[in-house]
Amino acid sequence: MEYRQLGHAGLRVPVLSFGTATFGGTNDFFKAWGSTQVDEATRMVNLCLDAGVNLFDTANAYSGGKAEEILGKAVAGKRDKVLISTKATFPTSADINDYGSSRFSLIKSCEESLKRLGTGHIDIYHMHGFDANTPVEETLDALNNLVQSGKVRYIACSNFSGWHLMKSLSISERYGWSKYVAHQAYYSLLNRDFEWELMPLGIDQNIGTIVWSPLSSGKLTGKYQRNKPAPANARVAQGGSPVMAAANDDDRLYDIIDVLQEVAEETGKSVAQVSLNWLLQRPTVANIIIGARNEEQLKQNLDAVGWNLSVEQVKKLDAVSEILPAYPYWHQRQFPMLNTAPKLYGGNR
Repeated sequence: MEYRQLGHAGLRVPVLSFGTATFGGTNDFFKAWGSTQVDEATRMVNLCLDAGVNLFDTANAYSGGKAEEILGKAVAGKRDKVLISTKATFPTSADINDYGSSRFSLIKSCEESLKRLGTGHIDIYHMHGFDANTPVEETLDALNNLVQSGKVRYIACSNFSGWHLMKSLSISERYGWSKYVAHQAYYSLLNRDFEWELMPLGIDQNIGTIVWSPLSSGKLTGKYQRNKPAPANARVAQGGSPVMAAANDDDRLYDIIDVLQEVAEETGKSVAQVSLNWLLQRPTVANIIIGARNEEQLKQNLDAVGWNLSVEQVKKLDAVSEILPAYPYWHQRQFPMLNTAPKLYGGNR
């Protein structure tokens, strides 16, 4: 397993982490993702640890907190060997203060997550989304207090826009508070919007990227193929949340899949493994969250590391998945001499 520095933090994380949105399945929405219970979750945790994957990602909103509970039981007795990432901000009940990033909500959410996880601290605490109704100063002050108290080691954000993240970093710097070290964001061959603003910001401010839904809700797993019906057992077909693509058309999806299949044959890997490996070559990407409904899926995804696509294969995938960015990014791209040219990881830091 390869490990990378998480942004400007001293923490090193594996390039793959295991996401637990499939744990619990307490309602129709999350049942479409999966309904893994404690015994199987424990086996999956052990498989991950055997492969060098020691980072586990969850959220208080997953199955109403059940995912955190199951993860806590699955890592019992192994807490010193694992890193736990969880989140706050999204609604967890109908209570008026059970959502958002206010001081009240964050302290309550953190205490409840610690209890469900059965631990004394959270390694990476994410704001699951940006709360525009709470002053950024209030959110960051509360998070800094949680870090100072020892209940949280590092803070991070998720699904922020560029200005949300930059404003937050500026305020933390102004007051000497803990800064976000990572941004958990949606990024895949199917959707490369992340590259327009958030990736350059991450390069400039040394913010690590943790990628969620790297296979675009299963569309890049190899199950979807041109001129064939969408699989009935896929998450989206069963009611799970689909992710949007900037150019949301089937032709582009199947053009990407055609090239993925070609590269998969060249490398002897699966379409999903090639999709994941492409992401590991991208600037700022420190970690990719992989999910699995069962142990077999997990084993397959773990084989996405330990090898690298060739430069030519990466270029081929870049070309087929490229889309015209929104303004002002398409205009800025016309003047390459004014833009930095970040090096790709290529497996190295």
